[in-house]
Amino acid sequence: MFVKDRNNGHLVEVIDRDDLMDPVKSQFKGRYNWGEDLPDPEQFKKSDIIFPSGEPLPRCWLDVHYRDNELPR
Repeated sequence: MFVKDRNNGHLVEVIDRDDLMDPVKSQFKGRYNWGEDLPDPEQFKKSDIIFPSGEPLPRCWLDVHYRDNELPR
Protein backbone atom coordinates (compact mmCIF):
# COMPACT_ATOMS: atom_id res chain seq x y z
CA MET A 1 0.00 0.00 0.00
CA PHE A 2 1.25 3.46 -0.85
CA VAL A 3 0.40 6.81 0.69
CA LYS A 4 1.82 10.27 0.04
CA ASP A 5 3.87 12.59 2.25
CA ARG A 6 2.01 15.90 2.19
CA ASN A 7 5.20 17.86 2.95
CA ASN A 8 7.19 16.80 -0.11
CA GLY A 9 4.73 14.88 -2.32
CA HIS A 10 6.78 11.66 -2.35
CA LEU A 11 5.14 8.25 -2.20
CA VAL A 12 5.62 6.23 0.97
CA GLU A 13 5.36 2.44 1.00
CA VAL A 14 3.49 1.37 4.13
CA ILE A 15 5.33 -1.49 5.83
CA ASP A 16 3.07 -1.87 8.87
CA ARG A 17 -0.54 -1.40 7.79
CA ASP A 18 -1.86 -2.26 11.25
CA ASP A 19 -0.06 0.75 12.76
CA LEU A 20 -1.40 3.01 10.00
CA MET A 21 -4.99 1.95 10.68
CA ASP A 22 -4.70 1.90 14.49
CA PRO A 23 -6.17 5.18 15.84
CA VAL A 24 -4.17 4.87 19.07
CA LYS A 25 -0.84 5.11 17.23
CA SER A 26 0.33 8.42 15.78
CA GLN A 27 3.10 6.94 13.62
CA PHE A 28 3.67 3.98 11.32
CA LYS A 29 6.66 2.30 9.72
CA GLY A 30 7.25 2.96 6.03
CA ARG A 31 9.85 3.94 3.47
CA TYR A 32 10.04 6.37 0.60
CA ASN A 33 9.60 4.81 -2.82
CA TRP A 34 12.29 6.31 -5.03
CA GLY A 35 15.47 5.27 -6.77
CA GLU A 36 16.71 1.81 -7.59
CA ASP A 37 17.76 0.94 -4.04
CA LEU A 38 15.02 0.98 -1.42
CA PRO A 39 15.83 3.23 1.53
CA ASP A 40 15.74 1.94 5.09
CA PRO A 41 12.35 1.96 6.83
CA GLU A 42 11.56 4.91 9.09
CA GLN A 43 8.71 6.21 11.22
CA PHE A 44 6.19 8.57 9.61
CA LYS A 45 3.66 10.75 11.41
CA LYS A 46 0.12 10.05 10.29
CA SER A 47 -0.62 13.78 10.41
CA ASP A 48 1.85 14.26 7.52
CA ILE A 49 0.26 11.59 5.30
CA ILE A 50 -2.51 11.68 2.69
CA PHE A 51 -3.64 9.25 0.01
CA PRO A 52 -2.02 9.60 -3.43
CA SER A 53 -5.33 11.04 -4.70
CA GLY A 54 -4.96 13.94 -2.23
CA GLU A 55 -7.68 12.75 0.15
CA PRO A 56 -6.92 12.78 3.88
CA LEU A 57 -6.67 9.58 5.90
CA PRO A 58 -10.00 8.43 7.40
CA ARG A 59 -10.78 9.93 10.77
CA CYS A 60 -11.21 6.45 12.26
CA TRP A 61 -7.49 5.84 11.59
CA LEU A 62 -6.49 9.03 13.42
CA ASP A 63 -8.93 9.61 16.28
CA VAL A 64 -9.77 6.88 18.78
CA HIS A 65 -12.77 8.94 19.93
CA TYR A 66 -14.24 9.57 16.48
CA ARG A 67 -17.66 8.10 17.42
CA ASP A 68 -17.91 9.20 21.06
CA ASN A 69 -20.72 11.64 20.29
CA GLU A 70 -22.87 8.69 19.14
CA LEU A 71 -22.78 6.97 22.54
CA PRO A 72 -25.99 7.21 24.54
CA ARG A 73 -25.70 9.44 27.57
